[in-house]
Amino acid sequence: MPEPTKIVTQHFGNEAAKTLDGYERSGGYRALRKAIQTHPATLTDEVKKSALRGRGGAGFSTGMKWGFIPKDAKTVYLVVNADEGEPGTFKDRWLIYWDPHLLIEGSIISARAIGASHIFVYVRGELVREYGVLSRAVEQAYARGYLGKSVLGTGWSCDMVVHRGAGAYICGEETAMLNSLEGKRGWPRLKPPFPAVKGLFGQPTIVNNVETLMNVPYIVEHGAEAFANLGCKGNGGLRILCVSGHVERPGIYELPMGVPLLQVIERDCGGMLHGRKLKGVIPGGSSMPILLADECDVPMDFDSLMTWPKIRPVESRPGVPFELAPGRPLRTMGGSGGVVVMDETTDMVAVCARIMRFYAHESCGQCTPCREGTGWMARVCTRLAEGQGRPGDLELLDSIAVGIAGNTICPLGEAAAWPMMAFLTKFREEFAARIPKAA
Repeated sequence: MPEPTKIVTQHFGNEAAKTLDGYERSGGYRALRKAIQTHPATLTDEVKKSALRGRGGAGFSTGMKWGFIPKDAKTVYLVVNADEGEPGTFKDRWLIYWDPHLLIEGSIISARAIGASHIFVYVRGELVREYGVLSRAVEQAYARGYLGKSVLGTGWSCDMVVHRGAGAYICGEETAMLNSLEGKRGWPRLKPPFPAVKGLFGQPTIVNNVETLMNVPYIVEHGAEAFANLGCKGNGGLRILCVSGHVERPGIYELPMGVPLLQVIERDCGGMLHGRKLKGVIPGGSSMPILLADECDVPMDFDSLMTWPKIRPVESRPGVPFELAPGRPLRTMGGSGGVVVMDETTDMVAVCARIMRFYAHESCGQCTPCREGTGWMARVCTRLAEGQGRPGDLELLDSIAVGIAGNTICPLGEAAAWPMMAFLTKFREEFAARIPKAA
């Protein structure tokens, strides 16, 4: 059997695949029929062996996450995170639009594996078109017996609810999403307890990303080894990279885990726009630290990016420990797969200021370091971008970022602090140039 070049994007451009009949003609729901006859624990083990890792940002082992559900749990929920809001990331909306039944099938199989009978799909409020496509597909799945009181006549019940959010970035964080689903303010919860133990309505809950779940049918049908072999060590399968910025062919690319970033830019995306030089790349959405041009020869898998760059160790200044976590120097991460490519003409101070304004706007306000710090960084960075910097501004931004990182309930604080640290560290001369010299 030849190795596939596409799994979750294979039906892009095929209008027929959006219908139940068209999806079934292409082999749709075949994996579900197989999964129904498989023990749930076997399904979980197979996904664990496949090295499928969460495609929403953290890159955590999907099978391992499923295994955290208490063995004696009576009620379990599966929540599908379709609240795509990370700047630079635009995959989930197209996955839902072109292949809604693949998401439904992957979700039902996953619910079966974790012992859930209820699935909630939390769709970003702005995705009106996608909400309609998915809702119609769910109705078709109910009518055909793939959802309902007796899935495929087995007696096992599984229901799916498609819920629209209201456009809050913070609700992409799994516990804020659970609060929103419960009708509460979308504020993140303290962990522990983790959702797998106490989640939606106080019951064990698994939250998975759209792309993650859409890989599950392939694993069930072709086996864990086949999926694992498509990627690299510890990172199974293919992955979507959303490439934007200064390249000849921006867009969505489904590529093997571990593909070199420079290869993506030069081969898949046709090289730099207008032949200009590469200056920097954000590899996984706006919350991920930027890479310099000579740091971009890196495999695009979760593990490699977390230990990169190797050619230029980050030097901490006194009192400013640039670390993503205690003991781990400032690196970057694969995040949500949003690759933003910037050429030599890019104003990095302006880019950083724009990112800071986004996180200041989207902070939920629950934690003081994030609520006050993101707005503070946005104001100072915007001032610098406009050439109105003041002596001490760079040191001030250093200290604010360090004060936010690790001191908030959810990762939105780090989502603002990490880019600030990286831009300041790697483009410090550009920032310093925005401070007018005294006459």
